[in-house]
Amino acid sequence: MKHNITAISFLIAIFLLAQVVGLAVTAHYLEKPELPMKIERPSVPEQQQSYTFIPIFIFIIIATLLGLLLVKFSMMRLWKFWFLLSVWLCLSISFSAFIPEKIAIGIAVVLALLKVFRPNVIIHNFTEVFIYGALAAIFVPILNVTAVVVLLALISIYDYIAVRRTKHMVKLAKFQGKSKMFAGILLPYNIKKEEKKPEGHIAYGKKVNIPKVSSKKADSAKQGVAILGGGDIGFPLLFAGVVMKQFSLAFSDYRIFIIPLFAAVSLAMLFLFADNKKFYPAMPYISAGCLAGYGIVWLLV
Repeated sequence: MKHNITAISFLIAIFLLAQVVGLAVTAHYLEKPELPMKIERPSVPEQQQSYTFIPIFIFIIIATLLGLLLVKFSMMRLWKFWFLLSVWLCLSISFSAFIPEKIAIGIAVVLALLKVFRPNVIIHNFTEVFIYGALAAIFVPILNVTAVVVLLALISIYDYIAVRRTKHMVKLAKFQGKSKMFAGILLPYNIKKEEKKPEGHIAYGKKVNIPKVSSKKADSAKQGVAILGGGDIGFPLLFAGVVMKQFSLAFSDYRIFIIPLFAAVSLAMLFLFADNKKFYPAMPYISAGCLAGYGIVWLLV
């Protein structure tokens, strides 16, 4: 088992909550295509949407390379600025799906500043629930099922290489932990001494050094941190959003939640049966769950 049952349950619950909130945001912007603050998404003709996975995947690789450069040269201030801007922008888009735009932007500013300069578990995880819906709102309209399936396959392969072969994702995760600015869900928890689990295990197998959280039980327990990376939340949401668009499903339609449910089950199986001493890329398992869920949705539509 990767973490104790409480930590696993927390990760799965927040993962599902982020999927539900993200689909609500996506549904809003499918009905109302205009993004707040006059942000314009790329315009892609429907007949060309099967190839949009190419620029998106290239963008992911470039962003990763930039992140690794920041790690190599310890450019903490630039990382902090990049992180702050990204969080504020995503929260502004997501909040605007539920409340007036100006209020959404103001709340997003406050939460982004707290997340970066006064981080705590509650603020961190609350904001993570809303961040990925904004990304889906931007990219779902320019993707079709063919493109998003290929994108899942590429990301799964990339995740495996990054974790098992080059291990550069481990370095990036450590840097994020050091900076206290991590893209993903996290939960510090106590580890009994007899479990002998190393600190800072990422839920899907990577390792990050996150400062210890003070505890009255520190003498009898070590501090572990259960973490689920942002990509493991964002890509299944992107897939579910594209399927929702393809079949013109409303947010009130139960069928749109089948894919997140299957993805969550796959993730839970990985957590429960994984060796806590090994590193595991999560995206191959999540992608399998997404495709299984898509098969069920296809049969029900």
